[in-house]
Amino acid sequence: MGNTIDLNNKNRDNIKPLSMSNTLTAVFLEVLVLSGSMTANTNREKELIIWLAQRDQEVVGIGTVGFDIDELPWTIESFIAEKQFLLKALDNAISELGWSKLSYEPNKEMIISCLDHFKKMIIAFEVNDVDERQYLDWIEDNEQDETPTIPRGYPKCEKHNILLSCHGCLICNNEY
Repeated sequence: MGNTIDLNNKNRDNIKPLSMSNTLTAVFLEVLVLSGSMTANTNREKELIIWLAQRDQEVVGIGTVGFDIDELPWTIESFIAEKQFLLKALDNAISELGWSKLSYEPNKEMIISCLDHFKKMIIAFEVNDVDERQYLDWIEDNEQDETPTIPRGYPKCEKHNILLSCHGCLICNNEY
């Protein structure tokens, strides 16, 4: 099994989907959520990272966290800033920002290759590709949930300093 991240159906640049094993997906998300949590300043930036942190295989199931880039909670109004933020978070993850908080040493060659591939997808994604219903559906669910989809106040894990999702800490959930 495994997980696949795809650009979308308007893949003008013919960028291949990013296919990863379940373990590689977990590492990919952990380093990206670490970097993004350390980089995020605005509520929108924090929300993008929380959305990624919700792809927690330990909670939602192994091999079920793949997605298309247009499923991210983009907004048309803030798209340029959101895209710039994700690119900065990716650059910081590639530079190993926050990796020291992990209890293991990621395979640098494999994970950086995946981060670079994902970065190409984000660069190719354009404002016309945004489906704001994804964001609206995501935040609407937040109001109905007993455990909010977007935790109030954007709390962070005390141990890993990453933004918590409704599932808790992505890294703590993966530690055995």
